Amino acid sequence: MRNRRLRRSTAALASAGTLVTATLIAGAVTAPAASASPAAARHGQPQDREAKGAAIAAARAAQAGIDWRDCPADWNLPKPIQCGWVTVPVDYAKPDGKQIELAVDRIGNTGTPAQRQGALIYNPGGPGGSGLRFPARVTNKSAVWAKTAQAYDFVGFDPRGVGKSAPISCVDPQEFVKAPKADPVPDSEADKRAQRKLAREYAEGCYERSGAMLPHMTTPNTARDLDVIRAALGEQKLNYLGVSYGTYLGAVYGTLFPGHVRRMVVDSVVNPSREKIWYQANLDQDVAFETRWQDWQDWVAENDATYHLGDTRAEVQAQWLKLRATAKKSPIGGVVGPAELIGFFQSAPYYDSSWAPVASVFSKYVAGDTQALVDAAAPDLTDIAGNASAENGNAVYTAVECTDAKWPTNWKTWDRDNTRLHRDHPFLTWSNAWMNLPCATWPVKQRTPLDVKTGKGLPPVLIVQSERDAATPYGGAVELHQRFKGSRLITEKDAGSHGVTSLVNPCVNDRVDTYLLTGEVDSRDVTCAPHATPKP
Repeated sequence: MRNRRLRRSTAALASAGTLVTATLIAGAVTAPAASASPAAARHGQPQDREAKGAAIAAARAAQAGIDWRDCPADWNLPKPIQCGWVTVPVDYAKPDGKQIELAVDRIGNTGTPAQRQGALIYNPGGPGGSGLRFPARVTNKSAVWAKTAQAYDFVGFDPRGVGKSAPISCVDPQEFVKAPKADPVPDSEADKRAQRKLAREYAEGCYERSGAMLPHMTTPNTARDLDVIRAALGEQKLNYLGVSYGTYLGAVYGTLFPGHVRRMVVDSVVNPSREKIWYQANLDQDVAFETRWQDWQDWVAENDATYHLGDTRAEVQAQWLKLRATAKKSPIGGVVGPAELIGFFQSAPYYDSSWAPVASVFSKYVAGDTQALVDAAAPDLTDIAGNASAENGNAVYTAVECTDAKWPTNWKTWDRDNTRLHRDHPFLTWSNAWMNLPCATWPVKQRTPLDVKTGKGLPPVLIVQSERDAATPYGGAVELHQRFKGSRLITEKDAGSHGVTSLVNPCVNDRVDTYLLTGEVDSRDVTCAPHATPKP
């Protein structure tokens, strides 16, 4: 799924989200029993061994706690954020087997000890996103999160396989970012064969470099890790904020551990239907991206006095097609072809905050400044750490989505579906297809997605979603709302930025604060006016 973020911001594979004051009493609180989940057993899911293993790991973590220390300098996390490690089994069916360490960090609540309500754990999405920057919302004095920060320690973590947490890899990072890559839109059967070969080789590379981890890189295992982190923090129940793919992680956690949830906010929701995870979800995404791409073009046209790219959507699209054709014929600066253009321009449909920066770079190019586009869209081969992070994020994205669910193995299915979609939704369709195609030849067993449902003890969950989100289409929020009884849905109407809770919109912000601080939700679902439109 393209969240990268749900998704990473690099170009697609073959074509291209802490503590000083209050003290956590780690291990002093008994972890709630997590024997085989009643919800899992009731729905006939073969989770018993993993559930027992998760209970064992959580009990050990509750006893061990977390040895909080100043963060390593190269983690670039400002004081007073503190860092530590939580140990989890690679395979929850074998809790005494191989273990890995997950990197966690925290900053204490900014209010009084009496105001403190525990830890709020965050996942930014991906799969493959690091949550370690979450406590920096306190050090950066984020106004949107100031009230919540008074009551909660902000806790981030790198999920299994990500960043500092037993990172996986599928290809040499410098090779991964090299440009220009092939145009994702195929001109011939030969182009398709070349992309299929790249996808197959990528899947093989994942197995060669990270094969021992691949069978265990699943959302249910990450949800079990989340419960072990909860226990290590000394928390009886989980307070959780998940964005993008983090909403699916929350949905799976709520299904496996319904009685362990205290408060849960999910923002920009992955459709949790078994039929959507993950092949159909990506096809749905292609449609939504086209819609939001057009929203951005309309905004650029409305601001033609600033950008001079045309005063209608059609004129802006014509400029885009001209740029794309130019880059296809001769990559700009020798490195920016159509794949790299998509890698850069897709941030506009993702986030409103990218509307003006992307339009500005586009405008400069049309006015004759090619360097601005090269600087924005080309890889930086000198950024060794950044490239390693990008490759790792892509590897985790691929590993989790490919292992979570069964994907079509017949190329004719992929070819048919993406050829059909591309006709009316050309911006992202083929790029997304090639990025996910390693799942067609995935070298480890693919699982059956969990049946996300309400279980005993699950409290009201707060769901926040913009109506025109590209990365996680609106239907996903409706689906989760129907599956989690008692949940409340806040819809930001006529808006489409991915990740709503950190935007300034009092109608949303006040309700998120109220829920996290009091547990209260509105008596019915709420529709909010959109946040402010970006200014050119």
